[in-house]
Formats: sequence, C-alpha cells, structure tokens
Amino acid sequence: MRKLFHRPAAMFAAALFSSTFLTVAAPTAQAQDNSFKPIRWIVPYPAGGGTDVVARAIGQQMSTLTGHPVVIENKPGAATAIGAQDVARSAPDGATIISGDNGTYVFNPFLFSKLSYKVDELAPIGLLARFPLVLAVSPDTPYKTFADLAAAAKANPEAVKFASPGTGSPHHLAMEMLMSRSGLAAVHVPYRGMAPAVQDVLSGHVPVMVVDTVAGQTHFAAGKLRPLAVFSAKRLASLPDVPTFLELGQSGVELYAWQGIAAAGKTPKPMLDKLSVALNEALKNAATRKPLEDMGVEILGGTPEAMADYIKSETAIWGKLIQERGLKIE
Repeated sequence: MRKLFHRPAAMFAAALFSSTFLTVAAPTAQAQDNSFKPIRWIVPYPAGGGTDVVARAIGQQMSTLTGHPVVIENKPGAATAIGAQDVARSAPDGATIISGDNGTYVFNPFLFSKLSYKVDELAPIGLLARFPLVLAVSPDTPYKTFADLAAAAKANPEAVKFASPGTGSPHHLAMEMLMSRSGLAAVHVPYRGMAPAVQDVLSGHVPVMVVDTVAGQTHFAAGKLRPLAVFSAKRLASLPDVPTFLELGQSGVELYAWQGIAAAGKTPKPMLDKLSVALNEALKNAATRKPLEDMGVEILGGTPEAMADYIKSETAIWGKLIQERGLKIE
C-alpha cells in the first residue's frame, strides 16, 4: 500500500483575489425570498483555482436570484475534507453549501482510513460544472509529445515528477488513472492548491502536471505550459492541435474534474429543491456562462437526484482504481 503524505508548496502564486472571504452583496432592487438566508458558500480550495473562479461567478447570480448575500469562504486542506466537514456539521437550513468535487463525493471515502465526514452527511443540490483536464509540461523540458514523456519515464521512473493541487484531487487521480492504463510511472508531488502547483511547473521545479483548462488556458496561450494531450473524448476548441489520449491509443482515460453543490445532509427536501432551482437559473445566465465557457468550463446543472446518481456511477469507477493503486492519505 502506498501512503501519500501532504507536502507544503515550494512557492505560492498570487491568488485571483487577495481575501479568503468574498461577500457578494444582493442587489437592492432584487426582492428578497424570505425562505432563504444569507448563503455561506465553502470553497474547499485556495483562492485562484478553477473551483474558486466558478463559485465566485455563480455566487453573484445566486445572490441576485435569492435576494440575499452570498459569502464565498475558501477553506482548503485535507483533500477538501476540512471544508466538507464544516458543511456536514452545519445547521441543515440550506444556509451553508459547498462546491464539492470528485474528491469530496467519490475519492475521499476510499483514500482516508479515518474521514472526518461521511458523504451521506452532504445533501446534493445539483451538478455545477466540469473542467477538461490536460496533461502539460514545462516548455523547458525535452518532452514534445506524450510518447517522449512515456519514454523518459520508462527509462528512469524516479526522474519524472508530476505536480497536483493536492493528494486526492481530481488532477492527481487523473494521473493515477493514466499511469494505470498506460504503464507510465512518475512520482507525485502534491501542493496545497492549483496556483502553487502551476507556479512550480512554470518555474521548472516540477516538469509535469495534469491541469484543468481554467488554470492552464492563459499559460497555454502564452507558451508557458506545453499541452501534450487532453483527457476529453474530443479535442478542445481552445486547444485544437492537442490530441486526445484516445487518439494516442490510450483508452479508458476520458476524465474530467467535476463539481457539484451540496448542503448539510439533513436539509429538508423543499429547501434543497429551492436551492437547486436557484442554481440552475444562475447557470442559465449568459453573462455568467460565457467567460466560464471561454475558459473551457462545461456548465452542467440538474436536479439533486441526478447529482446523487452521478456520484454513485463515479464511485463504481474510482473506488476500484484507488484500491488497485493502493492509495491512502495519512
């Protein structure tokens, strides 16, 4: 069994927003829906990553629709478990929600021998978005293609290191899936968030990473990150010259980082439904959607029931991989 230990970041990039908290004030012209309270939205990653960007964008629309402020609170750590525990222990009134991801709802029960929350202590509200994932390298490396990287890893597995925004993150597990399917071997270097992980790859401290399009797009455009392949089923419009893994002969690695919103587990069904309606209405807003879609984010939406079903289907896939790879977080 491989035991995975968290490591502090070597460098921290500037966050998109300097404050841990962001209050999105409800417009005064919007009539308040008194069945709602001001919403505390937990983002279980540091400011500046894709999860944070989406929450801040959608939080503005949620505030408009409910007539109440939405307070974005970054609460990173322990592969989202710190933020998830906060929400699981909160009052079941719909006033505290979380942008959970694959790790929160699927990976963590398999990764942690003692998890500080149970997935059924989080009540699904609706799927939020999914992020295409890209295998990328520093342009200072000699790796021009995935075949180059695979050959180097085969020749000396210990020499190839890959960064991730944290142990148990979707980006980490995507790389584990790729290694399982392709036979690639590499050493994991986890960070506390996407921003410091990207920074260390940009500066050449770590050569390889799986990055989502939100965090990577500007660096791809500037030539500061070299994309080798995408985990999506089709090539991305923003990276039309980058092949899919399927094109490269690697099957079973169509993967995304995805997010869904949840509240405390005993939140009444009528409140979950009201939050779901507000979420889906917010996701329809063209002014909110366009900048996110321009970054490659695929907006999802849907009912609490659809999100619960999706969690079940993902658990069947990832639970098996985590057990096969012998992954555990201590």
